[in-house]
Amino acid sequence: MATPTIVHSPLDMVFSNVYYKLDSFLVDNAVFLKLEGLNPAGSIKIKPAIEMLTDLERRGVITPGKNHVIESSSGNLGIALSIACKIKGYRFTCVTDVNINKLAKRYIELYGGKVIVINKRDENGGFLNSRIEHIKSLLAEHPPYVWLNQYASPSNKLAHYKRTAAEIFAAFSRVDYLFVGAGTTGTLMGCGEYVKRHAPATKLIAVDAVGSVTFGLPPKKRHIPGLGTSRRPELLEPSLVDDLVVISEPDTIAMCHEILAVEGLLVGGSTGTVLAGVRSYTGKIGRGKTVVAISPDFGDRYIETIYDRAWLNENFPSVQDDVPVSARSFRYDSLTTV
Repeated sequence: MATPTIVHSPLDMVFSNVYYKLDSFLVDNAVFLKLEGLNPAGSIKIKPAIEMLTDLERRGVITPGKNHVIESSSGNLGIALSIACKIKGYRFTCVTDVNINKLAKRYIELYGGKVIVINKRDENGGFLNSRIEHIKSLLAEHPPYVWLNQYASPSNKLAHYKRTAAEIFAAFSRVDYLFVGAGTTGTLMGCGEYVKRHAPATKLIAVDAVGSVTFGLPPKKRHIPGLGTSRRPELLEPSLVDDLVVISEPDTIAMCHEILAVEGLLVGGSTGTVLAGVRSYTGKIGRGKTVVAISPDFGDRYIETIYDRAWLNENFPSVQDDVPVSARSFRYDSLTTV
């Protein structure tokens, strides 16, 4: 009789060792997709949520019942923090923007969080600077508020150094290429520091979205939350990255639909972007390599966007009604070396 795993909190249900093997995704190579959508918050963001809160508690910066936690998020971290704050005894406010999907907003509210939606674009055409400015104004007005600041918090990347990267290299004796999406760059930098210290033979490939300014490329309006920023994160250290792939949103959408059609796996926008990055990099990988890509979340929160025909027609009219998105040819806009 198997021994059951018994937990006493959603924060104890973080999965660490589940991979989906994409056998035919690349010619001559298997791709192992690290599935983080099985976590209680539905994404990889539960790890930094726990780590950032625990670090502030350890240092006496926040105390349950006393402080009000505030953070900027496009959805996933907001959900993770709403769960973690509810369990730990903190009030929580998520400052987001109009790109947040209805389901993510509802999740945050169900767990007791307050959601503030910003609709003013910043100077780079995104919303991040506007969200942060609003947080700063709230901090000045309400002393009990504490901003985690995922874009600069060492605990953000530490969570992925201690957990995400360590899990990958415990699961595989050799990883030739590790593909990681760039959002706040917490996952990317945590993995980068781990690779530099423990696995220098591994090539770390960052995947970003067209229109993101993270790596100094021109800003452009974006519709899909998750990867990409309109403000360079303080955590970013480009020297830890071996190469950069930049993916357009139509190609992200195409990849999401391809994985659904071929694998029966409903993946999120960030995962679609990362896998499009892997596909575009095929010519540089060679044969017989071990390729690992991180899947931050599943596609349930994108039902009304990436997987909705009306939304696609409104925002991406080049995707024709009579052609399945998965049948579109890939046309990667740029491939940039860091």
